[in-house]
Amino acid sequence: MTKHSKKSALSQYKKVGTESDAAFANPHRLIQMLFNGALEKISIARGAMERGEIAKKGEHIGWAISIIEGLRTSLDKDTGGEIAENLESLYVYIEERLVLANIDNDLEIMDEVVRLLNTVKSAWDEISGEAAALPANNATSTDSILSATS
Repeated sequence: MTKHSKKSALSQYKKVGTESDAAFANPHRLIQMLFNGALEKISIARGAMERGEIAKKGEHIGWAISIIEGLRTSLDKDTGGEIAENLESLYVYIEERLVLANIDNDLEIMDEVVRLLNTVKSAWDEISGEAAALPANNATSTDSILSATS
């Protein structure tokens, strides 16, 4: 098996694993997967930027922007109120920063975006722990936590 075919097989295996995870994930887990995907694409784009691989950089920044847009459109502003509005503004800002990072080949902007996403992701991950710690008869509270941030 050549190096290229091994890489292709690994890529297909990872894709099937991700699709399987998504098929069985709850909405909270899907958002976690989106954060992970965006961070992965930004990491790949950053590496491509460092190596001068312009096409690869642009492709992965484009994917990251699409994922961030998915996070933005998943917000429930009616239920989430001010939190959802603030997250929408942050996601728009992140998308704009990624475009600028792509145009200017700016690694500092890429690092800023990663810090911002990690901050929101950490908060989102905490919600999972809080929801799991609630008593079983408190499902309404769990739903409220998830609705306010999704």
